[in-house]
Amino acid sequence: MAYRDFQQFLDVLRAKGELKRISEPVSPMLEITEIADRVMKSGGPALLFENPVGPPHRLGTPDPDSAVMGHPSIRSGAGEQGEVHYDYPVAINTMGTRKRMSLALSCDDFEEHTRRIQALLAPEIPKGPVEALKTLARLFSELKGVPPKSDPRPLAQQVVMQGDDIDLTKLPILTCWPEDGGPFITLPLVFTHDPNSGKRNVGMYRVQLYDRNTCGMHWQMHKTGMRQMEDAGAKGQNLEVCVVLGGDPAITFSAIAPLPPGIDEMLLAGFLRRERVPLARAKTVDVQIPADAEVVIEGYVDPAERRLEGPFGDHTGYYSLAEMFPVLHVTAVTQREKPVYPATIVGVPPMEDGWMGKAVERIFLPMIRLSVPEIVDMNLPVEACFHNIAFVSIRKRYPGHAYKVMNAIWGLGGLAFTKFIFVFDEDCDVQNLDEVLFRIGANCDPGRDTLHTKGPVDQLDHAAQQMGFGGKIGFDCTHKLPGENGFSRPYPKLILMDEDVKRRVDEIWPKLGL
Repeated sequence: MAYRDFQQFLDVLRAKGELKRISEPVSPMLEITEIADRVMKSGGPALLFENPVGPPHRLGTPDPDSAVMGHPSIRSGAGEQGEVHYDYPVAINTMGTRKRMSLALSCDDFEEHTRRIQALLAPEIPKGPVEALKTLARLFSELKGVPPKSDPRPLAQQVVMQGDDIDLTKLPILTCWPEDGGPFITLPLVFTHDPNSGKRNVGMYRVQLYDRNTCGMHWQMHKTGMRQMEDAGAKGQNLEVCVVLGGDPAITFSAIAPLPPGIDEMLLAGFLRRERVPLARAKTVDVQIPADAEVVIEGYVDPAERRLEGPFGDHTGYYSLAEMFPVLHVTAVTQREKPVYPATIVGVPPMEDGWMGKAVERIFLPMIRLSVPEIVDMNLPVEACFHNIAFVSIRKRYPGHAYKVMNAIWGLGGLAFTKFIFVFDEDCDVQNLDEVLFRIGANCDPGRDTLHTKGPVDQLDHAAQQMGFGGKIGFDCTHKLPGENGFSRPYPKLILMDEDVKRRVDEIWPKLGL
């Protein structure tokens, strides 16, 4: 079932006992973060803060050389003089468990989409004309809801603010951590178009609030948004931008999806929700936005302009330091009547983004197998921020096969940022950390079974040799074939019980009283 809008998704969460309303006044300045962090780490519910109240936003860029950023203390209670009462309830942790992440993608379990993609990529060959027609009908049914459609009366433009009416400080934008450079929009869908091809790109890049109509745009060096801005600059043009908040959560998920270059995120959103995404043209820029959004911030980026952005308590569990980044100039803000402000927080894992990342891992595994078909399974641990460590099981067929897989992974999109790759035999359950550690200790000789290389890493990786570039290492934790990499002794067998014995014990187990 496709959601009509973000608020319908919240209604579904509430009906299923997955949403907790909080009427107590709580501040967007650090307090919401502290509450949400505790709830996220305990596997608790989605939260709807109905009465966000707090001190005015701390704006401006701090001195990055200062040891203390001068953040105000958390207040002892609401209602103090000079506090701001925000008109927007704040929803957070809406995708913070496997169940809610699945509900966000309109299914009982998000691996349903894994199977749908697998069937599209490798359909079974029909055995006759009747079966062929059934296969075509099924494929048509899966794809008919993919292309977006136009909505002439967008919910997202019920209220339009331009000129002096624009004031982003009225939004309950979160200041997440004590040394953050200011308030940050943490769940934005950033819509842009390629200045050469016109193709749409939707990414999730944090947005720092500078003042009532100016923001910092965190386009990292490896991201499509940065490429498009540079191409616009080469043409002497600004890049038009829309920052979208809310909408069907399938659209939000599509913004973080590692799609192949040139594939429109709105096509993926249509596939996931099994219904076409309604789009509408923005008011002041030539960008199409989801018609069901809660809030849309329209504007442009001048490719020649930079301003200090950050620090920001990031998904790495550390503050990313203040750096020079592009600036978004806001030309309009549109919204629905009585909108809800969607947010998330990142920090020391596990957080809500852990389940968003796990859904990406599972749903896109069939597409990874298109390039590396020997992969059986893959686990990108939440605790390692996904892009740092990969556990991979393969169908090993020849000497050096594990190294071939390592190099292939380092050549695949976002997986290129993986710093540590551990490759196992196909009978290893890479989702089971106990088994993974057992196999690493049993089958890997660090002096022989490692591959060192260098290449691009996450720009936020503070441990790297330099920003965006660093070292990587792969570990061959597979059983060694005769003569492989200098291994000349017979390789022992894994201890396994006889299957007939296991069946006989299964039969008598209820009688043993154990």
